[in-house]
Parts: sequence; structure tokens; C-alpha cells
Amino acid sequence: MSVDGAMDIVEFLPAASNSIVVGHDGSDCADHALAMALELADQLHVPVVVVRAWSIATAPRPSSWQFGYVSSFDEYFSAVHDELVQDARTSVENHPAVLVSYRAVHASPAKSLIAVSRNARILVVGSRGRGGLAGMLLGSVSEQCVRHSTSPVLVVRQRALKLEHE
Repeated sequence: MSVDGAMDIVEFLPAASNSIVVGHDGSDCADHALAMALELADQLHVPVVVVRAWSIATAPRPSSWQFGYVSSFDEYFSAVHDELVQDARTSVENHPAVLVSYRAVHASPAKSLIAVSRNARILVVGSRGRGGLAGMLLGSVSEQCVRHSTSPVLVVRQRALKLEHE
């Protein structure tokens, strides 16, 4: 974000047209979506752009933070970016042939993913599977992406664990 409060354009620049964009919020569902995106990218020989939407309320505490000190926007941005890279590290290391880049976008998740994936080959998002009242009250990022994205959207759900007696 610039000093006058305008959003930096870089955050919303669309990913390359041959790339796979995947949303990652640090959850298990996001790890599963990332694994799927990396697997597809490995098979198709295309790059992956991992996106994390954030706000000051959801950002991790910057390493320079101390009581009484107000961290800068850039410090928060760096903390989010670093956490994203760390969260994705294990999955990314399993696919050394895939070129991966990371974007921390200061905006809502759906807006971020839709903007960055505008020209992408595909957008991959995880789903927590909330339905009913919880889904209505909390909204669904995956549903918003499916409705408004200009690129194809793959919604990845975790497979249910099979019971041992089945």
C-alpha cells in the first residue's frame, strides 16, 4: 500500500496466462489445494502462483514488533509473505521441477484470487465444506470464485478418512 492509502498495483497484476493460481490461507484445506495445484503444474509443466489474502487483523506479528511500537505496513506485508512461503515449503519441496512464486495481497480472499487469476490457466481453491447456516453467515470464498472468476476454477475438497471397519 502506498503512503496515500492507494493499493499497490503489483498485488493485483494477473498471473501469467499459462500459470496455475492457488489460494493458501494456512489451513489444512489450503495445503490440500496446494498439493493438487502443484501436482497439476508438474504434469502440465507450468508455473504456480500461491496467493494469500490478508488484513492487519489476520497478519502475523512482524519480527520487529515490540510493545509500544506500531509496525509499518511493509513489515506486516513481509511477515505475511514469509509465513506463506514457510507454510507452503513442504509441499513445494515435493515438486522441485515446478516454478513457484508467492503473492501476499492486502484485500479480501475472493477479490484477491479473482484478480490474480484473471488470465491464469486455472484457479485452485480449497473448501472447508461449510454448508447450511455457517456457510451462509461466513460466505464461501470458493463459491465467490466459481461465480465471478474469468478463469476455470477447481474446488478441492479433502477426501473423508475411511473408517477402519469399512
